[in-house]
Amino acid sequence: MATDVEVPALGESITEGTLANWLKKPGEAVAADEPIAELETDKVSVEVPSPVAGVLTEQLVQAGDTVAVGAVIARIDQNATAGAPTASAPAQAAAAATTNPAGAGETPALRGDTTAPVAELEHDDDHITTLSPAVRRAVLEYHVDPTSIRGSGKDGRLTKDDVIAAAQGKAAPAPAAAPEAKAPSAPAPSAPAPQVKAPAPAGERNEERVKMSRLRQTIAKRLKEAQNTAAMLTTFNDVDMSAVIDARARYKDLFEKKHGIRLGFMGFFVKACALAAKDVPSVNGSIEGDEIIYHDYLDVSVAVSAPKGLVVPVVRNADRLSFAEIEKSIAEYGKKAKEGTLTVDEMTGGTFTISNGGVFGSLLSTPIINPPQSAVLGMHRIEERPVVKDGQIVARPMMYLALSYDHRLIDGREAVTFLVRVKEAIEDPTRLLIDL
Repeated sequence: MATDVEVPALGESITEGTLANWLKKPGEAVAADEPIAELETDKVSVEVPSPVAGVLTEQLVQAGDTVAVGAVIARIDQNATAGAPTASAPAQAAAAATTNPAGAGETPALRGDTTAPVAELEHDDDHITTLSPAVRRAVLEYHVDPTSIRGSGKDGRLTKDDVIAAAQGKAAPAPAAAPEAKAPSAPAPSAPAPQVKAPAPAGERNEERVKMSRLRQTIAKRLKEAQNTAAMLTTFNDVDMSAVIDARARYKDLFEKKHGIRLGFMGFFVKACALAAKDVPSVNGSIEGDEIIYHDYLDVSVAVSAPKGLVVPVVRNADRLSFAEIEKSIAEYGKKAKEGTLTVDEMTGGTFTISNGGVFGSLLSTPIINPPQSAVLGMHRIEERPVVKDGQIVARPMMYLALSYDHRLIDGREAVTFLVRVKEAIEDPTRLLIDL
């Protein structure tokens, strides 16, 4: 008996996603709750588990297709055995046509021949349904039969290089017939006539057109929306990191031994922003229509670079958390971001954002507001610079700070005041303990 695999609920307000890739191929055995596909939404990537144990017999959509919540994307046969023949090519083609018409999403300029039928990709071999977008485009462009190519990728999958090599190998023998076309009466040459070879490309300049992921599209849309909507401005300051560096050096071992987490810089900056927001509440506010919303809590969105793009998980009630709780939350979110296991709830909300470009070596930047928030703090790299202290020029570990803010809500005086409060708390961490 075949069981339908449906797209699970993806979170509030999310109605569809993109099938990023299949984790199982037709004919393979799957266990109950074992992931068989990966979906990408506007915010996160999620795995689609098999509802039952059995054999994956049909894949009804292809990688790159957009699927709605509740849509059937595959079927699992509980009575079949692994390796058994799956649905025939016509049946698979019919299923694919229902959800992904031939040519959907294709760019004609990439094919080289606008009349080349997309259906040429659908053969009896099951592995053809798992071609990546780049390989699929190469097959269409070079007009080669993917079933005749031996894949060099993982599990024997085709790569773009395999397709190109097959195309070049197919075209190379053609010129060899040229010498035979000579007239019989021509005088015999003293040496064999040289074969004409296809000219080798001098200094290859390759291009690849890849569809933007849903996450990247959402990032682009939201950031551009922020620029178009907010009256965005950035103010700068610098901060002497000596006191924080000394505190970390003095207590890092005891801190890690007691709490099981390293003491980082983010804990200090989150606490400093929470303290500064008490003096300048507009920085922690937002605009909704013709009203201003002020929050009596601080939910800090921490910008994290993930393999698939920028994500901003939220440390909730950061103003009430201890250093250890903040560091643990950030470390856990960083781990989940790398693994692609962040949930929608973990990235929803946030009243203020902190972005640390310093981990990548950034000296100075103007961060973009994360709507509907009204401000974002940008941290940068620490480097020794000459500064004047007590009339003497000394070297100090300095960091530039940048606060981008929405001038519709936050005045310049408030923005500067907020940044100065952060600077004072970092240069004298005792303020964080006695609430100054």
